[in-house]
Amino acid sequence: QVQLVESGGGLVQPGGSLRLSCAASGSTFSIRDMNWYRQAPGKQRDWVARISSAGSTNYADSLKGRFTISRDNAKNTVYLQMNSLNTEDTAVYYCNAVTIGRVYWGQGTQVTVSS
Repeated sequence: QVQLVESGGGLVQPGGSLRLSCAASGSTFSIRDMNWYRQAPGKQRDWVARISSAGSTNYADSLKGRFTISRDNAKNTVYLQMNSLNTEDTAVYYCNAVTIGRVYWGQGTQVTVSS
C-alpha cells in the first residue's frame, strides 16, 4: 500500500507561482512513476507531468516551460513547481503513484488563480 498526501495549493494571483508537494508513505519502494494530474470544475481530469524513478520527466505540451516536476527520493516527495499561473490553471491537482499492478491517488489540493 502507498499513501499520498498533496499540499501547497492555495489562492494565487495571475502571474504568480506555487509549488505543490506530494509526500508518499508506505511501500514507497514499489513506486515506479509518479504523475501530477489536474481537474478543473466541470472538466475531465487531465495529465500534467510525469517523473520516473530514474528522474526522467515528461510534460503536457501546453504546460512545457511553465511547470517543472521533480522528486526528492530521500523524502519520498514529488514536487510540481508552477510559474506564470493564469486563471486556466485553476483546478484540483492530484498526484498519483504507479506500481506494478496498481495506481494510488492522493486526495488532491486546490489551486485557485484569481485577482
